[in-house]
Amino acid sequence: MENFTLKQLRYFEAVALHAHFGRAATACSVSQPAISVQIKELEDALGQPLFERQARSVRLTSFGEVFADRAKDILRAVDDLSDLARSSGEDLVGPLRIGIIPTIGPYLLPQIVNDLSESFPQADLRIRETQTQSLIQDLKNGNLDAALLALPISEPSLIELPLFSERFVLVRPKSDAAKPVPTGQSLAQMRLLLLEEGHCFRDQALDFCGMPSARPSKTMDGSSLSTLVQMVATGLGVTLIPEMAVALETGATDVSTAQFPQPEPKRTIGLVWRERSPLENHLKNVALRIQTAAAHKTLKNPTPSEAGAK
Repeated sequence: MENFTLKQLRYFEAVALHAHFGRAATACSVSQPAISVQIKELEDALGQPLFERQARSVRLTSFGEVFADRAKDILRAVDDLSDLARSSGEDLVGPLRIGIIPTIGPYLLPQIVNDLSESFPQADLRIRETQTQSLIQDLKNGNLDAALLALPISEPSLIELPLFSERFVLVRPKSDAAKPVPTGQSLAQMRLLLLEEGHCFRDQALDFCGMPSARPSKTMDGSSLSTLVQMVATGLGVTLIPEMAVALETGATDVSTAQFPQPEPKRTIGLVWRERSPLENHLKNVALRIQTAAAHKTLKNPTPSEAGAK
């Protein structure tokens, strides 16, 4: 068997992930013929096919599935070596890849980017915003260095560092402003507007209302907090949003907001990274900068001594 290259392994991983040569080529910023040639050379070196080629997609062969697990281990080990080199100095140098969920991104991201850019001028900050499960998979695969998520994640291979907590706020039509604030159980009987499935904030809101995570009959879905607030303004129902989103989402909208009585619903936000990441010490410093940025939103923050890693 001839030798094969790390480039070929990364191209293989991309094709396996996207199940399509064209999409994999786009993700790798190369042409489709270039990635096809590299995969063919890899298969020739191994003496076995890795993919079953179909008209519109590809799928791993049984050998390809086994090879994919081994290739992932090799690539993660190589990434760790690169991270080890980056972490050897006092300053954080090179790419800093951070994931963030959509119910945090629009409200904290400007301050986070500004603070991190000032604190780590030699770092190349790269942000990915998507839903929690995608970010967790990216962390485990080594495609992200850390992610800002709602805790707990409860993944054995990931470290969680709580940074701050924030309340959920009720948003309802302005005509309902004088009405008593409903309890979670009362909300379950109202038309509740929620983010679509896949958003952790949806599950947290349903949990407060004591409703199952399966689609309840009295709810309507939206793709963003902005959409939910606009739906409330038209009289379609009520919704919950995180406290950090109130100023941006309701400031110019014909709705009213109210805080819930105790025990009020809230969430804990933290930074998550891979266990034994060589960048751990730097990531703890990143976490402190994010905590400072969050403090500007007048959230309830634990002190660094209270924010202990898992």
